[in-house]
Amino acid sequence: MTAQKRTERIKMVCSMAMLTAIAIAADLLLRIPDIGGILTYEPKDVILTIGAFIFGPVHGIVMSFVVCFIEMITISTTGIWGFIMNFLASGVFVGIASVIYIRKKTLSSAIIGLVSSSFSMVIVMLLWNYIITPIYMGVPRDAVLGLFLPLLIPFNFLKTALNSALVMLLYKGIVTTLRKSKLIPTRESNDNENFKTNTIILICLSAFIVATLTLVMLIFAGII
Repeated sequence: MTAQKRTERIKMVCSMAMLTAIAIAADLLLRIPDIGGILTYEPKDVILTIGAFIFGPVHGIVMSFVVCFIEMITISTTGIWGFIMNFLASGVFVGIASVIYIRKKTLSSAIIGLVSSSFSMVIVMLLWNYIITPIYMGVPRDAVLGLFLPLLIPFNFLKTALNSALVMLLYKGIVTTLRKSKLIPTRESNDNENFKTNTIILICLSAFIVATLTLVMLIFAGII
């Protein structure tokens, strides 16, 4: 391995470690608990998806594993079952979004990736909630099935929509910061007026969606 490649790898590991630490902080400090009495929202997948957009899906899934494991041994009350559910949810959302985006790094592919990962996560988590939740909660599967429409489906769609909007809102700023810090390679950017206008519109729209969905999440949790 050449000195340049070794340096690039060290920078990549440092960047991943920093993003993982931010995701853990978001998990610990920005969570909204007791939604519907049994669910919790935390924005860790936002940072993990941004990391996967930068470094690729495999690295994103590795970061997801680390964050979910630390959550299990610190604040989680659901043990290994909660870890499995968390990792499945994060892995599907982060993995599918980044697999689509990494092939062609454009705004349209980012949106397609986030929409695809949102629907995929909802479907996967409904299946695994049906399988795993009765085991660790000690309830019949019919009881879990009865929560699908009133709680699990709207919560998961709300969660993925909020996370997707936050990714679109924060991605540019985080990438720019990492490039200015020389932790990831710089590349030529498109500075024409159309690009700037589209970026401003995207940021404003994402901020509005984030604010709206956050209010809905807080209402769901009974905080406001």
